[in-house]
Amino acid sequence: MNEKELYQQKKQAQLDKWKAEVDKLKAKASGTSADAQLELKKQIKALQGKLEEGKTRLAEIADASENAWESSKEGVESVWDSMKSAFSDAAAKFKK
Repeated sequence: MNEKELYQQKKQAQLDKWKAEVDKLKAKASGTSADAQLELKKQIKALQGKLEEGKTRLAEIADASENAWESSKEGVESVWDSMKSAFSDAAAKFKK
Protein backbone atom coordinates (compact mmCIF):
# COMPACT_ATOMS: atom_id res chain seq x y z
CA MET A 1 0.00 0.00 0.00
CA ASN A 2 1.41 3.39 -0.94
CA GLU A 3 1.55 6.57 1.13
CA LYS A 4 -1.50 8.11 -0.54
CA GLU A 5 -3.68 5.08 0.23
CA LEU A 6 -2.48 4.95 3.83
CA TYR A 7 -3.23 8.64 4.24
CA GLN A 8 -6.71 8.19 2.80
CA GLN A 9 -7.43 5.26 5.14
CA LYS A 10 -6.29 7.23 8.16
CA LYS A 11 -8.45 10.23 7.27
CA GLN A 12 -11.46 8.03 6.41
CA ALA A 13 -11.19 6.33 9.81
CA GLN A 14 -11.23 9.74 11.49
CA LEU A 15 -14.27 10.80 9.43
CA ASP A 16 -16.06 7.61 10.50
CA LYS A 17 -15.24 8.31 14.15
CA TRP A 18 -16.55 11.86 13.89
CA LYS A 19 -19.73 10.65 12.17
CA ALA A 20 -20.31 8.29 15.10
CA GLU A 21 -19.90 11.24 17.48
CA VAL A 22 -22.50 13.21 15.51
CA ASP A 23 -24.86 10.23 15.76
CA LYS A 24 -24.35 10.20 19.54
CA LEU A 25 -25.16 13.90 19.71
CA LYS A 26 -28.35 13.28 17.71
CA ALA A 27 -29.40 10.60 20.18
CA LYS A 28 -28.56 12.85 23.11
CA ALA A 29 -30.61 15.71 21.66
CA SER A 30 -33.87 13.81 21.90
CA GLY A 31 -33.60 13.51 25.67
CA THR A 32 -32.87 17.16 26.45
CA SER A 33 -34.83 20.34 27.07
CA ALA A 34 -36.14 22.38 24.16
CA ASP A 35 -33.37 24.96 24.51
CA ALA A 36 -30.70 22.28 24.64
CA GLN A 37 -32.25 20.54 21.62
CA LEU A 38 -32.06 23.75 19.61
CA GLU A 39 -28.41 24.25 20.52
CA LEU A 40 -27.56 20.61 19.82
CA LYS A 41 -29.31 20.69 16.46
CA LYS A 42 -27.39 23.82 15.53
CA GLN A 43 -24.11 22.18 16.50
CA ILE A 44 -25.02 18.95 14.69
CA LYS A 45 -25.80 20.85 11.50
CA ALA A 46 -22.44 22.65 11.67
CA LEU A 47 -20.60 19.40 12.34
CA GLN A 48 -22.36 17.65 9.46
CA GLY A 49 -21.26 20.48 7.19
CA LYS A 50 -17.67 19.96 8.33
CA LEU A 51 -17.98 16.22 7.68
CA GLU A 52 -19.21 16.87 4.15
CA GLU A 53 -16.32 19.23 3.54
CA GLY A 54 -13.94 16.57 4.82
CA LYS A 55 -15.45 13.96 2.49
CA THR A 56 -15.09 16.34 -0.43
CA ARG A 57 -11.44 17.02 0.35
CA LEU A 58 -10.74 13.32 0.77
CA ALA A 59 -12.38 12.64 -2.61
CA GLU A 60 -10.09 15.25 -4.17
CA ILE A 61 -7.09 13.29 -2.94
CA ALA A 62 -8.56 10.03 -4.23
CA ASP A 63 -8.99 11.61 -7.66
CA ALA A 64 -5.55 13.22 -7.70
CA SER A 65 -2.67 11.56 -9.47
CA GLU A 66 0.08 9.95 -7.45
CA ASN A 67 2.30 13.00 -8.02
CA ALA A 68 -0.36 15.68 -7.48
CA TRP A 69 -2.04 14.45 -4.30
CA GLU A 70 0.61 16.04 -2.07
CA SER A 71 -0.61 19.50 -3.08
CA SER A 72 -4.17 18.57 -2.05
CA LYS A 73 -2.91 17.31 1.29
CA GLU A 74 -2.47 20.86 2.68
CA GLY A 75 -6.15 21.63 2.08
CA VAL A 76 -7.17 18.40 3.77
CA GLU A 77 -5.01 19.15 6.80
CA SER A 78 -6.55 22.60 7.10
CA VAL A 79 -10.07 21.16 7.01
CA TRP A 80 -9.09 18.45 9.53
CA ASP A 81 -7.73 21.06 11.95
CA SER A 82 -11.00 22.96 11.66
CA MET A 83 -13.02 19.78 12.24
CA LYS A 84 -10.94 18.77 15.27
CA SER A 85 -11.59 22.16 16.79
CA ALA A 86 -15.33 22.04 16.04
CA PHE A 87 -15.70 18.56 17.51
CA SER A 88 -13.69 19.47 20.59
CA ASP A 89 -15.82 22.57 21.13
CA ALA A 90 -19.05 20.60 20.71
CA ALA A 91 -17.89 17.85 23.05
CA ALA A 92 -16.90 20.35 25.72
CA LYS A 93 -20.16 22.23 25.39
CA PHE A 94 -22.39 19.18 25.76
CA LYS A 95 -20.53 17.26 28.43
CA LYS A 96 -21.78 19.77 30.96
